[in-house]
Amino acid sequence: MWTLIGTEASLFAYLLFSYFYMASQHAGRWPPQGPPELFKASLNTGLLLASSACAWWSERGARHGSRAAQASGLLGALVLGGVFMGVQFGEWHSKPFTLSTDAYGSLYFTITGFHMLHVAVGMLMLAALLAWALLGYFTPRRHAPLSIGVLYWHFVDVVWLAVYASLFLSPRLS
Repeated sequence: MWTLIGTEASLFAYLLFSYFYMASQHAGRWPPQGPPELFKASLNTGLLLASSACAWWSERGARHGSRAAQASGLLGALVLGGVFMGVQFGEWHSKPFTLSTDAYGSLYFTITGFHMLHVAVGMLMLAALLAWALLGYFTPRRHAPLSIGVLYWHFVDVVWLAVYASLFLSPRLS
């Protein structure tokens, strides 16, 4: 899993490098439409951090033999991930630019789109783990799949923090 996470982290590092490179080469203000609205992105940040706490709770439940904690934590992470996706789709539809408007639009939708793809994959993992948790598969001695899935979910959350800082906070610093 660490190899996969390293590879995926490299992908996002390259995308964010491209974003900052384009910003440094752009003749006018960056982003061209001005700094993006913070409310929805900040809400999404809170949703993902809360979902990470739920996933942690689930893994803790497995280590302590609590099926209720496993299931409730995974369900909470799934619900919060779903709300994140809904808010992000709303954010996409409210943008005054598209993927083909300019370089910023292309980078914005590519970076957030790749992140949403990773959220969707993580949610599929969490759903499968929830099914196993409900069947009583995880025990204090047998919970490696849950730990791996939760690790991936935490990675997705950390990536969002980098995306949030880069796309939503950094334009306010210039």
